[in-house]
Amino acid sequence: MAQDFDIVVIGAGIAGASAAAHLAETRKVLVLDMEERPGFHSTGRSAAAFEPNYGPAPIRALTRAARDFYESPPPGFASSPLVTPRETIFLAPSDQTSAFDRLMREQQGMREISLAAARAKYPLLRDGYAVRAVLDPGTADIDVDLLHHGYLRLLKSRGGRLACNAGVTACGRVDGRWSVETPAGTYRAPVLVNAAGAWGDRVAKLAGAKPIGLQPKRRSMAVVAAPAGHDPMPWPLIGDVGETWYSKPQSGKLLVSPADATLVDPHDAYADDMLLAEGIDRFQQATTIEVTHVEHSWGGLRSFAPDGNPVCGYDPEVDGFFWLVGQGGYGIQTAPALSRLAAALVAKAPVPRDILDGGCDPAGLSPGRFHK
Repeated sequence: MAQDFDIVVIGAGIAGASAAAHLAETRKVLVLDMEERPGFHSTGRSAAAFEPNYGPAPIRALTRAARDFYESPPPGFASSPLVTPRETIFLAPSDQTSAFDRLMREQQGMREISLAAARAKYPLLRDGYAVRAVLDPGTADIDVDLLHHGYLRLLKSRGGRLACNAGVTACGRVDGRWSVETPAGTYRAPVLVNAAGAWGDRVAKLAGAKPIGLQPKRRSMAVVAAPAGHDPMPWPLIGDVGETWYSKPQSGKLLVSPADATLVDPHDAYADDMLLAEGIDRFQQATTIEVTHVEHSWGGLRSFAPDGNPVCGYDPEVDGFFWLVGQGGYGIQTAPALSRLAAALVAKAPVPRDILDGGCDPAGLSPGRFHK
């Protein structure tokens, strides 16, 4: 027997979990995930940084609208702080000054600092690598697991359900309701939310909607030891403005990434060893840190719409089919704001004022932009 809900959400990563938690306040909501645990792919492999000056304009607006939530979450949402302040320094070698100028034109709250000041904050910067540096004092580390599980707990406390090992095998719309078939059962609802990440276009095809051209892109990460005699935890996140590498302290070690964005098919991503080696080499050119051993590496998927902006809204051609995909590498930092926007649009309620005032235009995120 099929089970009936008001809304079925496909995907229990941060996008689906956070939107579903808001929707469950007034609707009967089910979240389906194809894995045995939620957040297995992109959500569980994030670099976990809050960077309000990172990404295209809609992403920056959503990130800034998320700050209040991160700094003051609702009572009982989390057992410890969701964010820990960590400054960011972006460096510009001589061939990246144009990118540096562009960043400075678009930024909010950043300030250019001397190379000596940058070295005071990150003592192992190499002399001669950069010609300019900029500091963002408003960035932070995000506790992704705490955030994700906070939304899942909120979902359940409001009567929402989560079903894992429930990948969608078929779905169709009959008499104004979606019928969604999975190994865990068949479920029906008037509204189907596609928060399937890299698999979003595949879900759309099952539902009879036109794919939007999602582009899953792999990012590789390495964990390396901190240099002997140094505690890296007070250091900022550093990287180049051209986005060819970055490094972040974590758990007494250093994360290093080549900031790669390699187009791939949806899959259980793994690190590209060659690209990791190139990123580590760039990191060593920028610092005096010698990396002799990679302790651990992994890959994650960052899925982009063709124009690089998220997709959030009802499909203009398929009744009751709502898109919530294409967050790129920004899904964690934007989740508290994007989830509220998605919940409002799903319910056809007014968009939260702070999101509009922050400069995010929901029309610019609509899937209708790909149907013109």
